[in-house]
Order: sequence, then structure tokens, then C-alpha cells
Amino acid sequence: MSNTEFAPARRKCLSSLSALRGLSPALFLMFTLGGASLNAQEPSALPPVLNIDALYNELSSEPVYGKTAAELLKELEDKHYSRILFDDQFSHEVFDAYIKALDGSKLYFLQSDIDTLSAYRDALDDTLKSGSIDPAFQIYNLYHHRLLERMLYAIDQVENHLDSIDFTVDESIEIDREDAPYATTEAELDELWRLRVKNSALSLKLANLDMDTIKERLSKRYRNQLNQVLKTNNRDVFQSYLATVASTIDPHTSYFSPRDSENFNMSLRLSLQGIGAQLTTEDEYTKVVELIKGGPAERGKELMAGDRILAIGQGVDGEMKDVIGVRLDDVVDQIRGEKGTVVRLSVIPANATGESQAHEVVITRDTVKLEDQSAKKEVLEVTYNDQQYKIGVIKLPTFYFDFEAASAGQPDFKSSTRDVKALLEELKQEDVDAVVMDLRDNGGGSLTEANDLVGLFIDTGNTVQIRYSGLRNGFVRAYGDGNPEVTYAGPLAVLVNRASASASEIFAGAIQDYQRGIILGGQTFGKGTVQEIIPMDYGQVKLTRSKFYRISGASTQHRGVMPDILFPDRYSAIEEMGESNLEHALPWDTVRPVEYNTYFPIKDILGDLQAKHDDRVANDPDFIYLAEQIDRSRELRERTTLSLNEDVVRKERDESRREEFNANNMRLFLKGLPMEVWEEPTSEDLDPDNVVAAVGEEGDAETEANKEDDPLLVESSYILIDMARMLGAPMTADASDSVRAAASR
Repeated sequence: MSNTEFAPARRKCLSSLSALRGLSPALFLMFTLGGASLNAQEPSALPPVLNIDALYNELSSEPVYGKTAAELLKELEDKHYSRILFDDQFSHEVFDAYIKALDGSKLYFLQSDIDTLSAYRDALDDTLKSGSIDPAFQIYNLYHHRLLERMLYAIDQVENHLDSIDFTVDESIEIDREDAPYATTEAELDELWRLRVKNSALSLKLANLDMDTIKERLSKRYRNQLNQVLKTNNRDVFQSYLATVASTIDPHTSYFSPRDSENFNMSLRLSLQGIGAQLTTEDEYTKVVELIKGGPAERGKELMAGDRILAIGQGVDGEMKDVIGVRLDDVVDQIRGEKGTVVRLSVIPANATGESQAHEVVITRDTVKLEDQSAKKEVLEVTYNDQQYKIGVIKLPTFYFDFEAASAGQPDFKSSTRDVKALLEELKQEDVDAVVMDLRDNGGGSLTEANDLVGLFIDTGNTVQIRYSGLRNGFVRAYGDGNPEVTYAGPLAVLVNRASASASEIFAGAIQDYQRGIILGGQTFGKGTVQEIIPMDYGQVKLTRSKFYRISGASTQHRGVMPDILFPDRYSAIEEMGESNLEHALPWDTVRPVEYNTYFPIKDILGDLQAKHDDRVANDPDFIYLAEQIDRSRELRERTTLSLNEDVVRKERDESRREEFNANNMRLFLKGLPMEVWEEPTSEDLDPDNVVAAVGEEGDAETEANKEDDPLLVESSYILIDMARMLGAPMTADASDSVRAAASR
């Protein structure tokens, strides 16, 4: 059991899934299983009978589920940071959270359903303590029935009434229905879903698709959704409900069933054992989307992207089992296995037309390294006041540590601190003048790694304080770096944003308190709690055991780390972003500071640094453009409805696209770069279901010739140069004597 702090969950929305807005999170689960990912828009075979009585099957609890629920409450009561009362108030909160998780947009339940289900509002604490989660299944079964009704209604609208839609009338659809009332009649729900179908059809019509194509596309879409709903099983309901129970205590406490536990643990290891392939489902086949570079499947050269898997066999002579129509997570379970074992796949090649052309692929499982999450470096060359400077940038997406590999004594185990240390040594060899630690979008990870990473930049000293509660009765303990070695002693900046959380905040807070470097960017997330994994008889619980505090005594909970100099942050347009906006988040508070020295009087020069920064960015085309983008995004997010009038939407879309185009061209003009030529978008560009066109091709088309440096990194470089000059610090990556002298003051 390790003292480990984990990243907050972050929800991502793809433009291609606009028609799915409002569907319950329970319907579209994201998996990372044995190197496989389940695409949320997952094509599959169509249910043969569209009749509610034929499709609906009640789900029910199993004895182990109730036993696990009682054990979960015991673990929460004994080990959670906060004192927990499992009373009627707790029951109310669980009930409301569960209903919201199922139908947060109020598109399925009727008000009468909520009135009926409210009989459970006071009872959930008692049933959980008694070892029963039957109410969760009763609630879910009613939701499941309503969901099937809505899917059947949508399919009927698409297949039988699409031609009657009038896109000239002035109608609109609510964007966010969280605060809307529940429908009182099925007719009201029908109207809500009529508008949703119309919105989906309009999105495709705006891409200049004909109605026959729209009907075919939407029919397949809703039938695919229906098919995924039908694959929901008892385990899914159990996992969802207990996760809701746990998160009612605080947003970072959660329960993981045995199947989900391994998938969660992979996120910290940056490695997994399997074949190294990303998979999805297409027309009831499991399809290979991509092979992970260096994985056993990629090395074998037999399995290719686009191949479809028909059957799976274990070992060199195990029976081949058909997997057509099998849930993706079940397929992945069969593919994943221990390193060195053999799995055989019967596959239809991507360029083949039928199963008659299938062949067998034999793969020996191995450890797959997910290098895309590892620390990486680059050298940014900037000109400032007619002088050339080389700024080293280290991008760290997460604080990772492979506990199992380290415990097994493997010498090459993954560690963010080890990787960053090696990169710093390389940058020193490249004679960089300063270093930026880029922690933007770094959601956290290992608490120990955050502590050790601070140690690369300071002599010795405390880095974080941990306050334990519960059985430890509020005991506060300081953790720190006892190694006097300083890997990098030159000018340092830490770049953060609103998505930088937890371990990132420990690192940034310590660097700021020590005045070892300057913190730049946006206010961080504000997650100041520490979680641990507690094994259970059936699965595991991740629960909050403690809170961390800066060496100055301030918590980062709710408030995060405020940068010394603020940059425009795109996340600032998202009002719900941040710990302070999460339900049941623990409060902000303080503890006593610990003794610590400061390295450089950065606070004394912040006013001058801010003034120079303000002068630069006041007329900086990139900063002006970014600020305007944030304003436009905020305006769009503040909208409460979307028009369903085709002419109105086309005009709004074209004006928005032209405004963005003109703003970018002004940016290019002011920078002296070639401006773009307006081109009317193609149907492929406008297609909301074309993910590649929407998010992939723009990046691929950017060549080295027109690639621009990140303006926030460039400005960070300028600030570092100013800071070093004002402090009289040597612009060198090897200034250990200066750091030690500063630490001894």
C-alpha cells in the first residue's frame, strides 16, 4: 500500500459526439484495457427486434455485491480523512448523486418516476450497512426501461419521420438541462427528443449531406447506442453505484471492481502487459485501430491496423473462441495476459472482404511501455535584446512511478524523477541558459515523485506537509529531500494551468515557497488531498487518507497555486473547472509552516518582471489572439440554447468561422508571417462525425516551415532571462554553488 496521490478525472468531449450530449455517463464507459481503448462511438450490429418488451431485461444484484458494499462503508468509516456519518443526510446525497449520474440532463426519468424512487432517499444508508444494494438495481432498472424507450423513440423518429422535419421554423434546444425540471408526461419527453433528433439531423445537413445519407447515418448511430445499452450487465450497475457511494464522501474517493482495478493501476505504471494494440468495435467485430510503437504486435509485423478479430485462443494449442459480438472489455480480458505467454488471434485482414480470408496471428505477450506519457525535452532558441538564448523545456504529462517493477528490482523501472534527471543532464550538455518545467495539463500522480522532483532543484529541505486524520488524530508530518545533490541549479520557471493538479501543485508550490524558480501560467486546479489504494475482498477502494500543505502552511485545496505572473489560460473560460467546483470537495485550511530558506529574492523583483511582461504582451499578437479566443469561448459557453433554424445556424456558424479566421490572419499579419487564404469548407470539414477532419488533419498539415513556437513558452523564456539579469544569477545550467550559497543564507 503506497502513499499515492492521483489525478482528478477530466471529461473530454469530441465534436463528433455532439448527438450524444445528455446521455448518461453509464452508457459510454472509456476503457484502457491491456493496450486497448474503447471508442465512445462504437459501431455494432443492430438489434433485430425493436420492441420494448423483447429488449428489456431486469438486472439484479449478486451476494458478493452487497457484501462488498458493507465492506466499503467500513473502510470509509475507518480510514477516510474525514469523519463520516452514514445517516439519512448521507442517504440523501447518495440518492441525488446516483440519479444525477444516470440522468443528469433529465432526459429519461419523468417527475413521477423521481417521486416514486424518492422512497429510497432515506433508506440507502441502512441498506448499504445491511449489505444490500438492491435499491440501486431497482432505480437502475426503471432508468434502463426509460432509456430503452427513448432510444426506440429516436430510432422511430429517424427512420419514419425524418423527412417531415422543418428546418425553417424558429425552434431551439437547451444546451444544459441540469437545472431544468423533469418532464411530467411522456409527451414532454417526446418533444425533448424530437428536438434532439432534429439537432443531430441539422448538424449533418449543415455538412451538406442529403437526407438519405442523414437517415442512414443517424439510424446506425441510434441503433448502435441501443445495442451498447443492451450490453449493460449486473457488474456495470454494481460498479457505478459503489463508485457513486464513494464519491459522495469526496470527489477523489472511488471504488473499483476487480476488473476495473487493474485498468486503474495501469495509469500510474505507464506500462501494461498485453499485445500493444488499441481496439474498438465495428459491426460486431473487434477492430485494431492502432499498434503501439515497440509493442509485441507492432514488432511481429503480422497484425495490422484495420484488421478485425474473429476468435481468440490461449497458448499454442488452446481452443479458438469466437468473439464476434462480444463486449470489448471481455475481448480485451482474453487478449491481455502475463508477459511471455502466447495468444492467438484469428483475424480478417484490413484489405480483405470476408471471413474466408481470415488467417491466424500468433503473438507473445510482453510489457508495453506507454511512452507518450513520459517526460520529454526540447530546446527553444529565442532572440531577446539582440542576443540568442537556448531555453530547455521539459514537458511532464504526469508524475509516474512503476511500483511493481521497482519492487521487483527491475533496474529500468519507469519514474518521472529519474527521467527528468536524465533530461536535465542532457540539457546541461547542450548548454541551455535556463529551464522551463512545463506542467500544463499535468493532473498529478505519485506524491513521492513530486517530492523527489523538487529535490533535483534544491539542496536539501522539506517539500510538503501531510496532515493525517482519522486514527492518526490530525498528526502533521513534513516530507522532504535529504539528498544534497542539485541536478539543475540554473534559472527555472514552472509553467502551469487550471488543469495542473495535485502532485503538480506540490511541485509548483514548493518551488514558489523556496523562491527557487518563478511560477507562470494559470491558477492550478486546487486538489490538495492524498489518496491511497486499499485492497478489498472484491476489488479495491481509492480513498482520501490525508491532505497536503505547502511548507508555508497553506493548503492548495480549492485555491490551488497562484502563479507569480498570470498568462491567459484557455481553461479560464470553463467555469466548472477546478476543485472548488466539485461536489463534496474538502475545505481549504492551513497548518503551521515549517522552517525553510529561500534561494533567490524573486518576490522582490516580481513588480519589475510583471511590468516588463505587461509591456511585451500588450502588443504581442499571440497573446492578444489567445485572450480574444478565450473571450469568444466564454461567450459560446454562456449560451443556454441552440437554434434549430437552418438559416440562423448557418449564418452563426459562418460568422463565427470568419471571425476566427480574421483574428488568426491579423495575428499572422502582425507577426510578419504569410496570411492564410479563405477557403470554403468542404463537406468533410463540416461533418460532425468526421473526427479526423475535425481534430487530426490540421496538425498533420503543419510543416516545419510554418510551425510556430508556443507563445507561452517564448514569453516564459523572456521572463527567465529578465529574472536572471535582475538577480545577477549566472545564465548557466550548472550553478550549483550559487544555489547552495543561496540556501545557506
